[in-house]
Amino acid sequence: MDIFFYEAFEEEEASLRRHLGRGLNFEMSDKTIQESPHRTPPARLISIRTQSIIPVDWAKSIDGVLSRSTGYDHLRAYLDTIAAPLPCGYLEEYATRAVAEHAVAVLTSLFRRMPAQVRQMASFDRNGLTGSEFGGKNLLVVGVGRIGSEIVRLGQGIGMNVKGVDIVRRHPGVQYVARDEGLAWADAVVCAMNLTPENRGYFSAPVLKKAKPGIIFVNIARGEHAVTRDLVQLLEQRHLAGVGLDVFEAEPDVASSFRNPSGHRSEAAELVRTLGAYPNVVLTPHNAFNTVEAVERKSEMTARQIRHFLQHKRFLWSL
Repeated sequence: MDIFFYEAFEEEEASLRRHLGRGLNFEMSDKTIQESPHRTPPARLISIRTQSIIPVDWAKSIDGVLSRSTGYDHLRAYLDTIAAPLPCGYLEEYATRAVAEHAVAVLTSLFRRMPAQVRQMASFDRNGLTGSEFGGKNLLVVGVGRIGSEIVRLGQGIGMNVKGVDIVRRHPGVQYVARDEGLAWADAVVCAMNLTPENRGYFSAPVLKKAKPGIIFVNIARGEHAVTRDLVQLLEQRHLAGVGLDVFEAEPDVASSFRNPSGHRSEAAELVRTLGAYPNVVLTPHNAFNTVEAVERKSEMTARQIRHFLQHKRFLWSL
């Protein structure tokens, strides 16, 4: 077998099959590695997304790993763990617009208290549902890379005042500020940072307490940027007016627990369930990238990476 794909959801599988054609020998599963029955690698080349945990001992039996994601912090962590060379590839930009649109959609949903509106439709109850218009509100984007800069542009397009926080100030159209200054100014914060060892737990309770009460927090980057327990605490204290998460701390455990609640329980998943019980919270299953257009781009790039690797034993885009 040329390659085995893990974490291939239905629409992605159909798109991958179209782009891979009949020249390759492959199989696919919607499961992560740890949820699969595999105890040894099913192929010399494996492809994952962000939730599979690759066993350390597989490193001696595989020729490479392709992550169907633009982020590769999980691949870098695996290479650090095995402390040995192994070709690892990722995908170039394919979902910038999709992720940015998702962030703004979640943000506007929280401004208009949409989760509570949906819940109260059953009784046609309008009490406690008065939302806010986002025109003229202050949006702080933390991490102004490709996705962050697109969020800035979309925020400006819907009439928000937008500032950015980044250690590299590469976009001339962005008004940059220091983090604490931005938090004190903002009505809403969107986290769009790359994950590094330095910014794990970046949005803790002490940091978010520097924001004015009633702020909305949205994370579409990596779950490790925000401390889930602290988000629950700040919601309970009404310091946060709303939370939107597409990514989660210990996400592989959270995903496994949600898919199989009777067979896999974890503290991280229980915290996410607690968070999801609040009427001013929007949780989505790491799905911000998932548009028809982005899935097509992703599948085409995946097929290109695989063909290049099988011919040259290296990836086009690699660590």
